[in-house]
Amino acid sequence: MTALKQTPLNAQHRAAHAKLVDFSGWEMPLHYGSQLEEHHQVRRDAGMFDVSHMLPVDFRGEAVRPFLKRLLANDVDKLQTTGRALYSCMLHAGGGVIDDLIVYYLNENWFRIVFNAGCAEKDLAWAETQRDAHAPELEIIPRRDLAMIAVQGPNAAAKLWQAMPGLEGVAGTLKAFYGAPVGEMFVARTGYTGEDGFELMLPAKAAPFLWQAALEAGIRPIGLGARDTLRLEAGMALYGQDMDEGITPFEAGLAWTVAMDGERDFIGKHSLKSLPRNRQMVGLKLIDRGVLRIHQPVETEHGAGEITSGGFSPTLNASIALARVPSGVQLGDRVEVIIRDRALAAEVVKYPFVRHGKALI
Repeated sequence: MTALKQTPLNAQHRAAHAKLVDFSGWEMPLHYGSQLEEHHQVRRDAGMFDVSHMLPVDFRGEAVRPFLKRLLANDVDKLQTTGRALYSCMLHAGGGVIDDLIVYYLNENWFRIVFNAGCAEKDLAWAETQRDAHAPELEIIPRRDLAMIAVQGPNAAAKLWQAMPGLEGVAGTLKAFYGAPVGEMFVARTGYTGEDGFELMLPAKAAPFLWQAALEAGIRPIGLGARDTLRLEAGMALYGQDMDEGITPFEAGLAWTVAMDGERDFIGKHSLKSLPRNRQMVGLKLIDRGVLRIHQPVETEHGAGEITSGGFSPTLNASIALARVPSGVQLGDRVEVIIRDRALAAEVVKYPFVRHGKALI
């Protein structure tokens, strides 16, 4: 049996008595005692996540921009300002999603992409294959020497400045989806919770010191359990559930990440033009008593669908879900979700469900 990989913060998780689980081959904290309390901590104050299992990869060379214009479904020509970030999908020729990712523009010869943990090796192999065929002079450098820590919540900024005096001078003016280098560290105003916050990439050896400083500033550690309920409330897709290689961005509610206009040709564009768009992603709020879960069937007047992500929303005190349903389904429709052979009523609602601590439905 292959041993689980450990992040540079594994000892800190153990010292905090985290419940550790296997997540994509990594030993990661599920929670540190109460998933519910951790969820509310991020919505109401500030929490931090170890996301060092994700893989930052540097793409370097004169050919990097034209290469990424072909590799990614979103158009990196939107990135013209140093530090700006762009969310995109990376597709195969059939239009299915190999991964969803964030790409940062550092300079004209240097872009950084952060791959999801479960897809990292597959993504890297795909990028290298495309590089070898189209831009062999390009350097692709996996940055496994970096750790990643996300600090999220309405008080994330104030407490991070307390933990790292001097950081505010560089990162305090960052707008959402922008980043900046700070010595050997890179700080971006991005996240996966629907709250204000930052994602910090820093040398692995420095991660325990930052973690401890954040603890002393009152930033509590948050596990994968709360990370999932927070991202679900924020309407953010999870690779492997809401999309995969058999799902197009249009079927995953990610059409906004695909730049179809213009002459630019990217991998998967031809297929996206020809494939029917007969399925869509919608939000659901359960009306009857129960809990919405992944893979539960959804019955609509336009045909069958399926929940892709679901659970109890601590902020809304209700059960919510993302579901892939026929394209004829509209906001406000009543549908039925089959839970243990019972048909329970749910309403089709707009997502995100929660942003910046406020209910949107």
